[in-house]
Amino acid sequence: MEHIQGGLGVSERRVCRVIGQPRSTQRDSSIVRDDEECLRAEIIRLASRYGRYGYRQITALLKREGFRVNHKRVERIWREEGLKVPKKQVKRGRLWLHDGSCVRLRPTHRNHVWAYDFVADRTHDGGPLRY
Repeated sequence: MEHIQGGLGVSERRVCRVIGQPRSTQRDSSIVRDDEECLRAEIIRLASRYGRYGYRQITALLKREGFRVNHKRVERIWREEGLKVPKKQVKRGRLWLHDGSCVRLRPTHRNHVWAYDFVADRTHDGGPLRY
């Protein structure tokens, strides 16, 4: 567009409208750096090694290793690769024994473990009784 625009003094907007081409096609194409694939592989390696780290902490690790990156570039690659920090798992309650040991019993067969919220009953005159 520059060569059409420069000599005739016609704006990019007008030229694109005349030839029926979107203006967005006239913008500079994105530049893919030489180290992009190497950086991408390193981000994936670090993300799989440090599962609870997000893109900010991965950026800090990359900088320590000598990569010249900013958080925006790492975040873009992070999104493109579909990386996510997994949700934190809830700690389960423990079944404490009196001898100081901590053992959680596991079910051994189907319908071995049952749970209930409360037990309700009625007295002889119809009143609620909970225990």
